[in-house]
Amino acid sequence: MNSKQRKTLQAVFTDPVKASIPWVDIESLLLSLGALMKEESGSRVGFSLNGVDLIVHRPHPRKETDKGAVKSVRKFLINAGVTP
Repeated sequence: MNSKQRKTLQAVFTDPVKASIPWVDIESLLLSLGALMKEESGSRVGFSLNGVDLIVHRPHPRKETDKGAVKSVRKFLINAGVTP
């Protein structure tokens, strides 16, 4: 995990929840942690890490991830045993 990915991990766990995290940064973070990515239908994408699954919608037309998706990613990471 590089320094940018560490900053993204910190941002995901920041309270109050941020809605300004670029989706590509979250995707990069999850892949660096060893998550497997699978394209789903439409704008959905799935991730699997340590036996835990997550399916979220990629943001569009904006590049920033909304608060609900950030909360889902946070819960996914916690359940997969990842903490900041």
